[in-house]
Amino acid sequence: MVDRSSRLPVAAFALLGIIWGSNFIYMKLAAELITPMQIVFFRVLFGFLPVCLYAKFSGVLRLEHLRHSLHFVVMSLLATSVYYYGFAKGTSLLLSGVAGALSGAIPLFAFVLAISFIAEEKASLMKIVGVAVGFAGVALVARPSGDSLVSSNLTGVLYMVGGSLSVGASFVYARKFITPLKIPAAALTTYQLGYAMVMLSLFTDYDGMTNLWTDMHASLGLVIGLGLLGTGLAYIIYYYIVEKMGAVTAASVTYIPPVVALFVGSVLVGEPIGLLDYLAAVFIFVGVYLLRRR
Repeated sequence: MVDRSSRLPVAAFALLGIIWGSNFIYMKLAAELITPMQIVFFRVLFGFLPVCLYAKFSGVLRLEHLRHSLHFVVMSLLATSVYYYGFAKGTSLLLSGVAGALSGAIPLFAFVLAISFIAEEKASLMKIVGVAVGFAGVALVARPSGDSLVSSNLTGVLYMVGGSLSVGASFVYARKFITPLKIPAAALTTYQLGYAMVMLSLFTDYDGMTNLWTDMHASLGLVIGLGLLGTGLAYIIYYYIVEKMGAVTAASVTYIPPVVALFVGSVLVGEPIGLLDYLAAVFIFVGVYLLRRR
């Protein structure tokens, strides 16, 4: 008889992929009512609350950690504010499924930055091929065409690339400056989201923000789907997977969201996702797979 406890990490792994893959349709719905910056504000606000409570009850928050606040501020920009804004803005200009497919390229950007700034990171032939194939997929999404959506499509891709570069840079920064601090992940995320919340509250334009509450699907999707689940619960599940299955296995969860986003956008919402968009997603998927080969 299979031990049910052995199934829980696998279920959590699948659930995290589904949650992250669903983020893009929630951003797309909200973008019709409020600005990308306001989307980020709500996402961080409702994501910070469960993470903070989890960290508090886990007993990992310490006053002495605050002496590293400069690092937390940098991470709040790279891994939260800039990253989330790039994806919110990009998703507002692209089909949600296409934006989700592009999110699968994050490991490609992280690797390019890692080999550029971390001496121990080496570029093998297999990894170089993986990066080339993956970026070919990104270029395919931004392909020139004769329709009127070319400009917004390219701009949307560039915002997604900017968000991917930001979170990719956060991985490199964390490896060089955060990991040596030996601070628990739940505490780090609490500080990261907390500082992001402070900065967003100062720079977000609140004009028109109440428009979100005029549409139940958009408001529930943003508050519950993107904030509580897609940010707060997602981080908690990720910590659990790392603990039970290891960091390498946990990192492979990035394969799931692009597939989920394409399914939601095409099948559930009926977005006109074309064959070349699916081909681009395959290129990105293969590129990331080759990148993870040793």
